[in-house]
Amino acid sequence: MVPVLTSKSASLQISPMQISATTSQGGSRMLGAEATEGSQQQSEIVVHPGELCRVVLEIKNWESQLQYLTLRLDGTFPLEWCQVQTDVETAPQFETALEQNSVAQTSNTAIDLVTLEVAAKKSRHANLWFLIPDDFFEGRDALEGSKEKQLDFRGCLSIYANQSLSQGLSPHPIQESNFELKVRPRSTYTTFLPIVYQEVDYIHRFIKIFEQAFDPVVNNFTSMWAHLDPLTAPQALLPFLAHWVDWPIDAQLDLTHQRRLIRRAVEIYRCRGTRKGLRFYLHLYTGLPLDEQIDREEDKSISITEPFGQGCVFGLAHVGEDAIIGGGKPYHFDVRLRAQPNSPIDEQLVRRIIEQEKPAFCSYSLQIETD
Repeated sequence: MVPVLTSKSASLQISPMQISATTSQGGSRMLGAEATEGSQQQSEIVVHPGELCRVVLEIKNWESQLQYLTLRLDGTFPLEWCQVQTDVETAPQFETALEQNSVAQTSNTAIDLVTLEVAAKKSRHANLWFLIPDDFFEGRDALEGSKEKQLDFRGCLSIYANQSLSQGLSPHPIQESNFELKVRPRSTYTTFLPIVYQEVDYIHRFIKIFEQAFDPVVNNFTSMWAHLDPLTAPQALLPFLAHWVDWPIDAQLDLTHQRRLIRRAVEIYRCRGTRKGLRFYLHLYTGLPLDEQIDREEDKSISITEPFGQGCVFGLAHVGEDAIIGGGKPYHFDVRLRAQPNSPIDEQLVRRIIEQEKPAFCSYSLQIETD
């Protein structure tokens, strides 16, 4: 669908880079064919909300002398949807267009896109970009059934001689080309249809209704694993997951720690009442490393030691140095935490965790070191 309007001085060719698979008018149009003056052939440009659409423009100077030609755009769509680029391959930034309301408001003011210096018997190319707001179909006015909402727009690209524009009169275009701008939703369900149905525009829009209805259900099934993982599940689902593993929700802990504890609850149960289990619980809460590669217990970030050795062994022990006679603290252990800089540890919460995890007949002492 590429019309070429040729005159004695200049011609304009429009080449959409995304050719629509639908032919709502019926039949196919020839590409690259030249049209005569007065030809009613029009380009059909199909755009999808939130996706850039590129249209290549070729302006040819048929005269034997250099010309300055101005490209002017007019249409029933908001002109903020469109930008032009010359000699640039990268896509433009549509900051202004994206900030606009998604409602299509008709525009009666034409704008000059670009002025090109075209050498004699040569062509110049430009890229015409369209970007429709991604909430075009879901905007407030669209949901309220705005009467101004439409899907098909008309546009016109015109070529003017720069000299005639500078005179301030009402010049006539050297050539002009009309096109249809059609806003359509992106649909993947139509790829499962026979080709004869894929070419019908009405079926594309009709199938999109079912796609929008069923896609959320399908996506929920494909992402069900994320709802069953405490690290990614919605906050409202955490009480159910905690009840599933019989883990009490602690309101004093923040959401991140609660998720980690629920996820590792079974591991905590397996080692409850042991040094390994207590160290693992404190690791999940404080974020301190386990330091399993360190052999000496006293050198670990979470150190849990018992204040007795081999006892009094005749010939080996020295009273007052490594052995005591009488006294002592049976079933007692010491907990020492080396806090990281800028990461304070709640001592009361740590004590509550130790009271919960230790055997009932044991006593303990707690020391929190800060650098």
